[in-house]
Amino acid sequence: MEILDSRLKLFLWLTGLSSLILVTGLCFCQILQGDKYVSLAHSNRLRMIRFPAPRGEIFDRNGVPLAVNDNTFSIMGYPLDLNTPEKLEHLSKILMRHGIPFTSSDIARTVKQQRLAPYRVMRIVPNLTMTQMAELVADYDFPRELFPLSVWRRTYPAGPTAANIIGYVGEISETELKARSDEGYTGGDLIGKSGIERSYEAVLRGSPGQEALEVDARGRKVRTLDANQAVKGEDLHLTLDMGAQKLAVELLKNWKGALLAMDVHTGAVLALASSPVYDNNPLAWGVSGREWNSIMNDPDRPMLDRAIAGVYPPASTFKAFMSIASLEENTINQNTIFSCRGGLRFGSHLFKCWRHSGHGALNVIGGLQHSCDVFFYQAGLKTGIEKLIKWGRKFHLGEPTGIDLPGESGGNIAGPEWKMRRFNSVWAGGDTVNYSIGQGYMLMTPIQIARVYAAIANGGKMVTPHLCVKGYRTPENIGLNPAKLEIVRRGLEAVVTRGTGARAGRFGVQVAGKTGTAQNSHGDDHALFAGYAPADNPRYVAVAVIEGGKHGSSVAGPLVGQLLAHLLSH
Repeated sequence: MEILDSRLKLFLWLTGLSSLILVTGLCFCQILQGDKYVSLAHSNRLRMIRFPAPRGEIFDRNGVPLAVNDNTFSIMGYPLDLNTPEKLEHLSKILMRHGIPFTSSDIARTVKQQRLAPYRVMRIVPNLTMTQMAELVADYDFPRELFPLSVWRRTYPAGPTAANIIGYVGEISETELKARSDEGYTGGDLIGKSGIERSYEAVLRGSPGQEALEVDARGRKVRTLDANQAVKGEDLHLTLDMGAQKLAVELLKNWKGALLAMDVHTGAVLALASSPVYDNNPLAWGVSGREWNSIMNDPDRPMLDRAIAGVYPPASTFKAFMSIASLEENTINQNTIFSCRGGLRFGSHLFKCWRHSGHGALNVIGGLQHSCDVFFYQAGLKTGIEKLIKWGRKFHLGEPTGIDLPGESGGNIAGPEWKMRRFNSVWAGGDTVNYSIGQGYMLMTPIQIARVYAAIANGGKMVTPHLCVKGYRTPENIGLNPAKLEIVRRGLEAVVTRGTGARAGRFGVQVAGKTGTAQNSHGDDHALFAGYAPADNPRYVAVAVIEGGKHGSSVAGPLVGQLLAHLLSH
């Protein structure tokens, strides 16, 4: 009996202890943590559906559409409603019946890739037309758990003609999502990846909308509790002229290189062509890994915008800058004469002129007109590399122009400090000789060359190239002497009227400019021409750089002449 009593007491003691634990737990959950669990229950019956905002559209200066939104539909649903092979197969059969080639494995892969919580709405089938969606919803067998959602898809009517300028949008990456975690982005959002789409992302994206839903135990919609409409992004009107852009692309179609035109007074870019081109539409809609690798590994590098990121020796187009620097430093003047006999011996090396028979005695105007290398060898040596670097900094050489596009290169101004840092070697007089004709270590982008020539054309103001009015910056006056600048302008006029650039002036407008032929260690020389028009009252500057074009006078010059003639006649 004593053993029985002991067991009974132990049982009663354990029962009492269990009851005490249970009561304590209930008090903790219902009293101390009651608000928390009420909140959890409340949130479990609420769902938030996020609607991406229509993106602001992009137009050229005349209202030609460059980036627009096409309405499409997506089939939305919850993972719990597609959690068996039978359900996936049923949906696939319905889609196939309406001409939409989605297999059950395609649907399963889509669901898996999004990795969403089981009660969160997800996109199951994207990019359906209104007709396709209407037919599906009207189908008696279409699962009522699924529903359509109107979305937009970015399209680019100009396609390859302006792809390097407009860029494209794509789904935000994990890296971008982390970097922009405080900007309201979420997985699946579209974001500007390149071009204007990227530069003006904050303006174009708009504000997403949301809808608060009450759902049942399986996460299905019962009713709408609240909704905020999405706000479309701001439309952009560019300075780009699609007529000029199409012409520039057409002129470049058989070449690799760049051709651009800009307003000399404001920096507004009217044409910015880079060749070869690529189509930005497939990139916005989504390409496979194989297709993307094919584009990125293309040896012609179509996605490199050569107008702002291609770096080249400026060659003889640099002689206009050399003339300004030497005149401003008073190391030469209009009456300074140098004699060219086909070359200049400096130390143990003979630096040749492009005309092996020589040009004879020339002043600075004649040096520009005939593009005499020997004249500028001697001008450069008299001026010295330190003063040339000083003037290079005034013209902002070696730094980006600030154009409102991503990926711009700053080129290379070179100089003694750079050479010591880069090669651990001192700057030699022969380096200055090469520098004086835009060869050697000096590298510039086509847009940088255009900026220098715009300053020559407008009286000494450095403009900021831009494609959107929002990118305009007040020009910087770098203080050029008007009389000395006029000497250089007369030389550039002579280049076209009776010198090496005559072919640029055969299109009915008065062009002033300079030819250039840049040495290329990888093949034929590059052809360059930089010029502005009308010569007596400049409005536009244009630059052509043709990779492997051999001769600036015969290849690049006519392209610039045609583009300037088009702009002035329209």
